[in-house]
Amino acid sequence: MNDQSLDARHIAREQESRITAAATIGLNAAKALLNCQASMLRLWADNVELAAHNYEKGIEALGASVEQQSRQHAA
Repeated sequence: MNDQSLDARHIAREQESRITAAATIGLNAAKALLNCQASMLRLWADNVELAAHNYEKGIEALGASVEQQSRQHAA
């Protein structure tokens, strides 16, 4: 009887260790995926910021060009 209870405990510990290992593997994979997604989001945000900066520079250049042409036509 005592051997059976030891076997049951041993089997339970083995199952717990397998479940723990599987959970650890799954969480490590999820962590890597989330890090990749965060990096992609940062890259996208940097590109949007750069596009906005270039747009502002273009608008300023266009405004200066229009202002210069209006001065030339007025003179």
